[in-house]
Amino acid sequence: MSDPLVPKQMFFTKGVGKHRNNLQSFEEALRDAGIAGCNLVRVSSIYPPGCKIVSGNHGLSRILPGQIVFCVLAESRTNEPNRLACAGIGLALPADAGLHGYISEHHGFGMTRRVCADYVEDMAASMLATTQGIDLDPDKAYNERKDIYRAQGLVVKTKAVVQTVEGDKRGLWTTCVAAAVFIL
Repeated sequence: MSDPLVPKQMFFTKGVGKHRNNLQSFEEALRDAGIAGCNLVRVSSIYPPGCKIVSGNHGLSRILPGQIVFCVLAESRTNEPNRLACAGIGLALPADAGLHGYISEHHGFGMTRRVCADYVEDMAASMLATTQGIDLDPDKAYNERKDIYRAQGLVVKTKAVVQTVEGDKRGLWTTCVAAAVFIL
């Protein structure tokens, strides 16, 4: 049996790009994030047990041009002048390091960095909590739910990486990206 494709490390990155062409603005954002030279494969939301979070510099140094790289990627693009775009990644780690955590992504408009960060952290923590059998009231504020998670010893750490950008005043395509990038 071959080794399973379970990442050993993960890092976060983010970037912004602007160009007259939509796709090239996305490429510029990936370049700003340091991952444009990779063949990106989007994956869903599981943070593997035992995976180590490393710095962006360390993670980027482990990637080769053309390498197939798995990531959770959020992206938002606009060509509307001054429109606020956001891309965010949230992470929630369980108290038991032998269990998996959750990664969430969000891409949208009109959210500040702080609002988007709270949103993606809340999504990741909520997904983790439901795997532990906790019923959540979606109408409660995130801070109230955080208290519930901590009281039950479920979530040890949450983290968010968010990139926001205002649409270019001249109408160029403007893209922001945020990513959790896995290293096998």
